[in-house]
Amino acid sequence: MKTRKLRNIEVSAVGMGCMGFTHAYGKAPEEKEAIRLVHRAFDRGCTFFDTAEMYSFFKNEEFVGKALKELPRDRVVISDKFWPKPLPGQAMPEGKLSEAGIRQSIEGSLQRLQTDYIDLYTEHQMEDGSEEQVAYVMGLLIKEGKIRGWGQSSPSAGQIRKANTITPITAIQSEYSMMERKWEKDLLPLCRELGIGFVAFSPMGNGFLSGKYTPSDKFQGDDVRRVITRFSPENMEANQPLLDLVHRYADRKGCTAAQISLAWVLKGGDFIVPIPGMRSESRITENLGAADIELTDEEYAALTAALDKIEIHGDRDGKDIAKLGTVPDSVDR
Repeated sequence: MKTRKLRNIEVSAVGMGCMGFTHAYGKAPEEKEAIRLVHRAFDRGCTFFDTAEMYSFFKNEEFVGKALKELPRDRVVISDKFWPKPLPGQAMPEGKLSEAGIRQSIEGSLQRLQTDYIDLYTEHQMEDGSEEQVAYVMGLLIKEGKIRGWGQSSPSAGQIRKANTITPITAIQSEYSMMERKWEKDLLPLCRELGIGFVAFSPMGNGFLSGKYTPSDKFQGDDVRRVITRFSPENMEANQPLLDLVHRYADRKGCTAAQISLAWVLKGGDFIVPIPGMRSESRITENLGAADIELTDEEYAALTAALDKIEIHGDRDGKDIAKLGTVPDSVDR
C-alpha cells in the first residue's frame, strides 16, 4: 500500500480504527476472529492501528496488544490516546494531566499494549489550558524513548500553536469526512503550514457514506448510531442527495461509495490519513483499496464544489454518544 508521513512517522495511507472491535458499533466479532482481521489488514499493507485507553475502559488497548504482538513491531505503528480525566481505577491526586498522571497513564497503556514504546500518543479531547504542560511532558517521553511522537485530538488552532512551540506536534486527530468539514477553515491549513499530520476518524460519517444503511435499519445495544442524529430516519432521508452524489462519482470511477468517500479525504492533502473501522474481510479489502482510487484535480474540485451546495442534516455529537452510557462525558471517535 502507498504510505504517508505524519511529520516524521511513516504510516500506510489508510489506517485501521480499532475501537469497533470492543464497543460502539453493535456486536463485535469474537476475539479470535477480530485478531485474524487485524492480521489480514496488515497482510494487505495496513501498518497504522488506532486505539485509546478509554475505549471500553482499557479493554480495547488489551485487544490491540494481543493482536499486534504476533506482528513485527518495527513494521506496525501504534496510535494510542490518553483521556484527560481519571478513568475507573486510576488514582491520580496530582491530576491526570500532571507529569505524574500522564506517566501513570502511559505505563498502563504500554503494559496493556505489550510494547515498550508507543508511536503516536495523543491527548484524547483537549482540556483548556493544558496544552503547554502536556507538550512539555510529551517532550520528556520522546527523549526517554517511550513515544516517537505525540498529538492532540480536536484542538483549537490556538492550542496547536502553543503546544507546537514547546514540542513539535506529530499529528492532530479529528473527525473529517464529506459530512464533517469544519476543519477545512483553520486546522487543515494550519497542519499544512506547520508540517503536522492529520488523522481523520469517522472518514465515512460512521458508515453512512458507504451507502449500506437505510432509514429503516435498527441499531442495537451500544451501537452509537442509535443516538447519532445523522442516523435518525428523517436525517438519513434528508441526506440522500449526498449519497446520490457519492454514488455518481463511484460509478464513474468504477469503485464503491465507501472508496470514493475515502479517496476524497485522501485527496485533501498528503498529510491526511483516514482510519476507518473495518470488521469484516470485505470491508478491509474495500477500505484499504481506496488508497488506489485517485481523483484527478478536476474531479476533486468538481466533487468538492458539489458538496458545498449540499446541506448536511444531523451530526455526530459526543453529548449524544454519552447517552448510551458506554463512554464518559463525550468521546472523540
